Amino acid sequence: MYVGRFAPSPTGPLHFGSLVAALASWLDARAAEGRWLVRIEDLDPPRAVPGAADEILRTLDRLGLGWDGPVLYQSRRSASYEAALESLDTYWCGCTRREIADSSIGRATDGAQIYPGTCRTGLAPGKTPRALRLRTGGEEIAFTDRVQGPQRQILEREIGDFVLLRADGQFAYQLAVVVDDAEQGVTDVVRGADLLDSTPRQIFLQRLLGYPMPRYLHVPAAVNEAGEKLSKQTGALPVDIERKAEELARALTFLGQPETDDPAQAVANWKPELIPVRRVQVAAP
Repeated sequence: MYVGRFAPSPTGPLHFGSLVAALASWLDARAAEGRWLVRIEDLDPPRAVPGAADEILRTLDRLGLGWDGPVLYQSRRSASYEAALESLDTYWCGCTRREIADSSIGRATDGAQIYPGTCRTGLAPGKTPRALRLRTGGEEIAFTDRVQGPQRQILEREIGDFVLLRADGQFAYQLAVVVDDAEQGVTDVVRGADLLDSTPRQIFLQRLLGYPMPRYLHVPAAVNEAGEKLSKQTGALPVDIERKAEELARALTFLGQPETDDPAQAVANWKPELIPVRRVQVAAP
């Protein structure tokens, strides 16, 4: 059975960019007569806004985007992440962000500094452990996205050994999302294309942990006129639930789908092949 999911971070209320991802994921699951799960990615306590998770769930419910089964909270899943870590080839890194920037061999496609492997053979004298990194290799990670088409990445050269346990003691997103998708039986991941470059890392982890690989569909990430991804930090406005028909129609248009205020009709009309093939797209007001 198809199992999809929507996994927002509780950093604020649901905004248009999040609505696009939620709606695409919900439509894809319902069109396949599958299950649709909601997971709250609250691994980063300093960024979490009190009450935001409940507000996101209320908004989804009022929009008619109902989910199946209980909501999963990542903050309650540390034991599963720790168990996964124990089976991976990791090492402690003592580099600061400034040191990584100064020694980096370039930038990855997602803008992050490529880690040069400074601590691969052990910590330098005087260094203390800061973050736990996963040892990568030179093999190519390739997959075909249902919208964005063929993708490939060589992690060692294009990303470097990446962090699984952060310097602040929090588990990294890359590890948590892979463990959760596997344990929830997720077969299809539908999300914004701002996460497209993270997918090879997640596929690499799936292989190492013996997990099945879901299918992936990345929709354009909604940005403002300055090209900034819509978020709380860039001043994205909350979804106006009093104008839910207009908000849903706007999201359907963004996704290249026919406009309708009937969720059942939107499911019947769902055609992923109509989704624009681009990484980002300006969200018209």
